[in-house]
Amino acid sequence: MRRSMHRAGATMLGRLLSEPAAPTDRPSCGCGHRARYHDTRARQLLTMLGPVEFQRGYYLCPHCHQGQSPRDRELDVEGTGFSPGVRRMMAAVGSETSFEQGREQLELLAGLEVTSKSVERQSEAIGADIEAGDRKEIRRAKQLELPEVCTLAVPVFYIEMDGTGIPVTVKERAGRAGKTEGQPARTREVKLGCVFTQTTTDEDGRPIRDPDSTSYVAALETAEEFGLRLYTEAWRRGWSGARQKAVLGDGAVWIWNLAEQHFPGAIQIVDLYHARQHIWELAAKLFPNDERTRKRWAALCVDRLDTGKIEALVKILRQLRPDSDKLAQDVDNDADYFERNAERMRYPKFRAQGLFVGSGVVEAGCRTVVGKRLKCSGIFWTVRGANAILALRCCRLSSRFEDYGESRSRAA
Repeated sequence: MRRSMHRAGATMLGRLLSEPAAPTDRPSCGCGHRARYHDTRARQLLTMLGPVEFQRGYYLCPHCHQGQSPRDRELDVEGTGFSPGVRRMMAAVGSETSFEQGREQLELLAGLEVTSKSVERQSEAIGADIEAGDRKEIRRAKQLELPEVCTLAVPVFYIEMDGTGIPVTVKERAGRAGKTEGQPARTREVKLGCVFTQTTTDEDGRPIRDPDSTSYVAALETAEEFGLRLYTEAWRRGWSGARQKAVLGDGAVWIWNLAEQHFPGAIQIVDLYHARQHIWELAAKLFPNDERTRKRWAALCVDRLDTGKIEALVKILRQLRPDSDKLAQDVDNDADYFERNAERMRYPKFRAQGLFVGSGVVEAGCRTVVGKRLKCSGIFWTVRGANAILALRCCRLSSRFEDYGESRSRAA
């Protein structure tokens, strides 16, 4: 029944798409001259209703002898055998699962037979097109050519940043040092940022993230490039009109450098749970065979952390005298970490203002935006392919994929 309805619909669609001959039209050619009507030619497309054949005018330039069919440009099907709807369907499945599984889903759910390579090409092509649009906006932001953002001011505006590694091809990691000294890199770091807002708190004063307010940006790129990307997204979302602004992240230096550069004046908060993890990991190294002492010591340090008494916590660490040089270096590193981020760890003060003190949104994003698709077993990415899929996933998970489709229709 479905196949029969699709065939009937495809026949009707072919008639609707066919255009009458218009010999008087003289479309422009790339060489600067005008093309002339030559004849009417058939064209076949795979549409959401299946294969469709339609007729359209073909024009030839008498100067450079290049042919064209303006109808193809009007329908946004130049250089492709797939309709815009089918291309978006392939991009949607390709952004969620492997290209082969995406091919199977299209055949099962929509009755469309395509190759896994077609799913890959269309997914990456649309992702690259979205990324090109993002970069255009980033260049405008770099030149301070920012549009006016008409939006209601929100009480609190948050920005969170993090990084997570993805497997890449041997060529993409050549010459890069790995996390283990003397070992080559096996991954490249994707930088992920998320933007969301908060309007209210619950009855206990805990912050509540506004529903559907989270948007994402991500790419394999330098911190400098990523900073502009996140700044552009924050501006687009109405950063300038927020009454209160906060940046959350772990202790990575690049995060706070970007916060100082692009978001001056924002409250900076180190993720509380990441800071606690530092304490528990150090406790395991200090007291590997004494669980009771380990728990008691860690609880003391966590109490100092939770109450914002960072100077007291640093003092506890500085007074330690480990036996091994390696452990002494670990203790010094953690003491420096807490000392460097002391003002970002005044958790009682942040809680009193009804602010988030954990960067759980971006950490969840590392799993859902990046990990779910780009950390699949046996898949190794090129930078170009990874960035295309990342742009596509961020667009979809930020609820802007339909906007992209509409913009393509308007451009056509």
